[in-house]
Amino acid sequence: MRIEKFETWICKRPKGLFDEEREGSAPMPWSYGVGRIETSDGVEGVATFWAARSGAVTDAYLSDVIAPVILGRSIHDRERIWHDFWNIDRHGAFFPVFLPGPIDVALWDAAARTAGLPLHRYLGSYRTKMPVYASSLWLPDIDDYVREALAYKQRGFKAYKVHPRGPSAIDMEIHAAVRAAVGPDMVLMTDPVAEYTLPEAIRVARHLEELNYYWFEEPFRDYELDKYAKLSAAVDIPIVGTETTRGGPWGVAQAIKSDALDMVRADVSWKGGITGTLKVCHLAEAHGINCELHTTTMAPMDIANLHVACAVRNSEYFELFVPEDTFQLPMKQGLRDFLGEDGEIKVPEGPGLGVDIDWDTVDANCVSHKTFKA
Repeated sequence: MRIEKFETWICKRPKGLFDEEREGSAPMPWSYGVGRIETSDGVEGVATFWAARSGAVTDAYLSDVIAPVILGRSIHDRERIWHDFWNIDRHGAFFPVFLPGPIDVALWDAAARTAGLPLHRYLGSYRTKMPVYASSLWLPDIDDYVREALAYKQRGFKAYKVHPRGPSAIDMEIHAAVRAAVGPDMVLMTDPVAEYTLPEAIRVARHLEELNYYWFEEPFRDYELDKYAKLSAAVDIPIVGTETTRGGPWGVAQAIKSDALDMVRADVSWKGGITGTLKVCHLAEAHGINCELHTTTMAPMDIANLHVACAVRNSEYFELFVPEDTFQLPMKQGLRDFLGEDGEIKVPEGPGLGVDIDWDTVDANCVSHKTFKA
């Protein structure tokens, strides 16, 4: 089960995803990386890597830091490898939050394939499907949010999350318009990815309570724990954060210890892979709170999220960034292939992740391909 080969591809998307206002003055082509390991037994494991601002940054870390750590190692030494990466991070690698988590996914994928089991069963299943919420992009106008929420309600979705554009006064208009359009029965959440002041956040939260929104996510930067704690104490709506918190489970632990949040966030890209995400889920469960998994914006890693969520009890929803076809790359299947008409998504039952990479698309959009051997 020794890792004999590691291949990487850095690929361009056909177009970016956000408007210039959100991208800022630095380009955001929303590139992605693909990694594939191959074991001495001929088993493969795959993952995709965030490369939104700079594929060159991701490429360099994969080549210079990640490849030397994993080559020659057993795919069953995942816990040791995970800690090795944290030690390397501590002593000068200073990984971006989106690295090296996905390589941990590739190790788990290979191990589950070796066992001939779907990943969620290899982890230990709790369920095989879960409810989905459609999660918006930042949309130009209030009416765009209304139209999208209604479209997904018509498709059978029971929940929708708004990413409002700001400022807070506009956000409240969006929240009210969406609730008025979809009626009282659809579950609504909001994630402004904001930099509100504390008084602003309290005002928005109380408005959301009147509108019966389920949760209020990321009104501040994740490290502003004191503001989160004061907000959580002041309002009744659940406050959600730690999506971008550094330090994996250790960073989330500080938020929980500070009574800053009612639910925490993790995902296999930004929280140290499947190993790290499971640690966060179990940490949250021990404190009686949910860990709601954050979309990775990459379909194969979102499927990895789904496997993890189906292997724990304290995760209620699957986040589906929409329009979902935009985030299919580089998976051969579409995320909608796993969606039912009942607003739920079913976990794949093939070995490992249970999905296939579209290698023709990867090759057609590749700007850097490298091979490393033990």
